[in-house]
Amino acid sequence: MELSDIFRIVNLAVGAITILGGIFGIFGGDFRNIIISVYMIIFGLSIGLLGTNMRLCEVKRPTSLLTIEPEFQIPPQVSRYANFLFSFVGRGVFYIFLGCLLLGKAVLANISGAVVGIVGIAYIALEFVPSIEPPANMREADAAGWGAEQV
Repeated sequence: MELSDIFRIVNLAVGAITILGGIFGIFGGDFRNIIISVYMIIFGLSIGLLGTNMRLCEVKRPTSLLTIEPEFQIPPQVSRYANFLFSFVGRGVFYIFLGCLLLGKAVLANISGAVVGIVGIAYIALEFVPSIEPPANMREADAAGWGAEQV
């Protein structure tokens, strides 16, 4: 298993934990918790979609009517407005933020928040390990030149 596959699995797990935390938070009580939970679900879906980085496209071939093949492409809006997700430090700080939002009164909420926060700390630590290269989607966004100077 390649390192980029491990990063993809970890990102999908963090996205799933964040979505589940958001779903359980909706049933938790007051209006404030519901609003935060909706944002957690949106963030979890974003992390999951960014982790898979897959979009389906239609390809017509003479031998078949319609073939659907995966095309890996980062949406330009994500690269432009959320470019902090394309570095280990940025993604790590974002995961720590999400982990803190997941913390709550229930034991399961505290465990899920701790797991997401620990993954965030691990991502920040990976920034300072020169032998670990960023995953392909981080390198592609960096090579495309999507920086803050274009905003």
